[in-house]
Amino acid sequence: MDAKPILETYEEWKRADYAFCPKCGGPLGRRSIKASEPDRLVCQGCGFVFFLDPKVAVGTIISLDGRILLLKRAIEPAYGKWVFPGGFVDRGERVEEAAIRETREESNLDVRLVRLLNIYSYSNNPVIIIVYVGEAVGGDASAGDETLEARTFEPDAIPWHDLAFPSTAQALRDFLARGDRSFRP
Repeated sequence: MDAKPILETYEEWKRADYAFCPKCGGPLGRRSIKASEPDRLVCQGCGFVFFLDPKVAVGTIISLDGRILLLKRAIEPAYGKWVFPGGFVDRGERVEEAAIRETREESNLDVRLVRLLNIYSYSNNPVIIIVYVGEAVGGDASAGDETLEARTFEPDAIPWHDLAFPSTAQALRDFLARGDRSFRP
């Protein structure tokens, strides 16, 4: 069975994640590979199956003197919104190492990860975020690359309406619900 061309209309083109095969440059189309799974992107030239896998991101919630560190984003998406330090995991990188690296890059803090808070994923969103609770062990909290501002907030002063992502709010609520900001594992 031939794959349906992915770019039949302009609307489909706007929604398309990828149009060309990364191996041979041929056009990608959607085709059923297995009845129990969604249609996959398949190269109409070489037959390569292009799996659209999720992206993995990490975040770290840090309490400094009972206040929660949040960063104002200097990049899209959600430019100017508040988030805890975090970012994407590089291929081959351990998620714990990525959380420590991203925290350092964005907040100029060195952290020790104390525990896993939770893992968040949402329908129709390709990002899975793994959130840790961390303890500052060095550095001074300040704006790093990709950050406009670093600020600590009392729990009752968190700017809930200006948080960057649903996972930001959900993780902060989960953290506060535990009522443990003393970082006991």
